[in-house]
Amino acid sequence: MKQLTLNIKTFINSSSFAGALLILCVLVALVLANSPLEQSLNNLLSYKIGFETDFLNLDYSMLSWINDGLMSIFFLLVGLEIKRELVAGELSSLRKAMLPILAATGGALLPALIYFIFNRGTITQSGWGIPMATDIAFALAVIVALGSRVPNSAKIFMTALAIVDDLLAIFVVAFFYVTELHLTYLLFAFFIFLFMCLLNYFKCKFIFPYIFFGIILWYLIHHSGIHATISGVLTAVVIPVKNGSSKSPLERIERTLVKPVNLIIIPLFAFVNTAIHIESHVFENVFSSLGIGIALGLLLGKTFGIYGTYLITTKTGLCQSPKGATSYHMFGASILGGIGFTMAIFVSNLSFQDHLLIDTAKIVVLITSVTAAIVGYIFLGRIKNYNSED
Repeated sequence: MKQLTLNIKTFINSSSFAGALLILCVLVALVLANSPLEQSLNNLLSYKIGFETDFLNLDYSMLSWINDGLMSIFFLLVGLEIKRELVAGELSSLRKAMLPILAATGGALLPALIYFIFNRGTITQSGWGIPMATDIAFALAVIVALGSRVPNSAKIFMTALAIVDDLLAIFVVAFFYVTELHLTYLLFAFFIFLFMCLLNYFKCKFIFPYIFFGIILWYLIHHSGIHATISGVLTAVVIPVKNGSSKSPLERIERTLVKPVNLIIIPLFAFVNTAIHIESHVFENVFSSLGIGIALGLLLGKTFGIYGTYLITTKTGLCQSPKGATSYHMFGASILGGIGFTMAIFVSNLSFQDHLLIDTAKIVVLITSVTAAIVGYIFLGRIKNYNSED
């Protein structure tokens, strides 16, 4: 019994559990959205929480609080991970960072190009950012599930690539999915961020001031027209990464956020955004230019964008192949890059106003991400049959 309890605890703390929880939330959401409880679920998600005064407007639906509020915490964690990797991790030197940076760039540009080719000049053209990003939690959960069949160097490469991938996605959201800019709020946000930079400059090691002003920054950016989640990344930028021999504020916040984000925020985001009422016309649109652009962008664009860049840069000597990883491992990891899920769904919400287009995009993202996960898992699981690089 004690061993069983230990095994359960180990599983809960693993990446596999986070991935399994994610899938469970999606399945439950789809079942509820297509059951007699659909209206009750919609009423719950549209229920207003908060207050509004002459000076403050914090009265939003539960869905908005999750997508704009809780997801800012997710982006804060992403920002912390990016900063840590830049300072002391796999992105800390040009030699280490070159391959994942270039591979992530290739794996972002080719999917966007494929999508644009199929949707150019149509009402769905603005969705080019949907197939650009890899879901780091989902992809790593698949790799972890494969165990020793995937060399550690390939896992490190995939982690670094997904982090760069997230950085590119943040850039896209910040600069290309802006609605209407309100310069007054943006100006106040700039001064708040500048003050937070000064806190860092004068080596303030207390976490509270960064979180307090980060919340104010969130409010100002939310009302400026730029998506509020960018405030999480900006807050991460100014949080100190070094603190002598003790744990830095960055490490403490990151350690605090990992489990709540992976086990609560991301599953909750997945649940509320995949509660899609599936009707025949949704599946009819799956084979539209929108659906084909997303599917081919994720499955082919990510795979050959990442792997093609890897081949070009390593064969020309520009970058060094991860030690112990064959080209088969790298191709399998590239397939897993097609797991778009969280970021793809997030950008789908920003790309369109029409609910039919949003639901169609989400359905295609779900189907494609699951396909990429299964194909990548099977491919990587069979690599043991190969004894050489080629």
